[in-house]
Amino acid sequence: MQSKPEPSAPDPLGESPRVIGHYIGEEPGPLVVAIGGIHGNEPAGVQALEQLFDLLKEEPRLNPGFTFRGELLALRGNLEALRVGRRYVDIDLNRIWKPYVRGTDNTFPTVEARELDGMLAAIENALEDSSAQELVLIDLHTTTATGGIFAITGDDAPSLLLAAELGVPVIKGMLSGLQGTTLSYFRSGEYDFEHPCRAITFEAGAHTDEESVDRALAATVNLLRSVGCVREEDVSTHHEETLRRAAVPVPTLLELTYVHHIDPDDRAGFTMRPGYRNFQSVEEGTIIAEDANGPIAAPCSGYILMPLYQDQGDEGFFIVAAYEGGTAY
Repeated sequence: MQSKPEPSAPDPLGESPRVIGHYIGEEPGPLVVAIGGIHGNEPAGVQALEQLFDLLKEEPRLNPGFTFRGELLALRGNLEALRVGRRYVDIDLNRIWKPYVRGTDNTFPTVEARELDGMLAAIENALEDSSAQELVLIDLHTTTATGGIFAITGDDAPSLLLAAELGVPVIKGMLSGLQGTTLSYFRSGEYDFEHPCRAITFEAGAHTDEESVDRALAATVNLLRSVGCVREEDVSTHHEETLRRAAVPVPTLLELTYVHHIDPDDRAGFTMRPGYRNFQSVEEGTIIAEDANGPIAAPCSGYILMPLYQDQGDEGFFIVAAYEGGTAY
């Protein structure tokens, strides 16, 4: 008599690991796609979206006049990397966004290619069934460094205006220094030619900061208000206060001036000097890192952003400066 097979362990990400929730409102509006966990060591965005759906379940009971316009689709990004707590398994998921990720034999060359295919399928399914006339994307992240929070957008005015409404510093020009990101994909129009799209990335703080979850939640709620999914009177002011407390006193609109790409053959040799924070001022010529070739000096003055303090990643640091065009979006 054969013994019964051992039951498989439940997936730590839940019964439907990809989709956190799909909330469909009573009135027409945009389809908002919110993604957390594109990088597996950044769970704050996932936790924030899980909390948001708990709030959406309770809101109609606590506030009978609550109305939601449009749809909210919340997704977990890199499931395999989230399970092991690593930025990625084979390759950075936020550097490979393109319409088709399957190989010529219809298989996936990497774990991340399969993850991307799963996200694209979920978004495409939602678009097919939706009457929404616009797509809005918010991609939630955290950083290895401490320091201020910020938003990243393409250079299109609609996305810049939407990011500005979060009340945090906005970085433009990042798409010129990073290829294959969620923003570059959704702003390219390759995903869908029928729906206009506004897209932003929100950096909620450090991986290890418990308040990063609160900030990611606050940013998503404020975005839902800004795009008209929820009324202003239905949004607590503490979300704005959460973001305001974490924002640092830098120009409201900044642009990328330099990105340090790590040599793929010397990834293990790159070492950021300790103690740098997001938006810390640096002067041209200051030694801020080392690699196999020796010290690395800041090539220009500005504010350092996303200094790399982990063993995975393709960019060592970014430098941004006040946008010379002023604060006009």
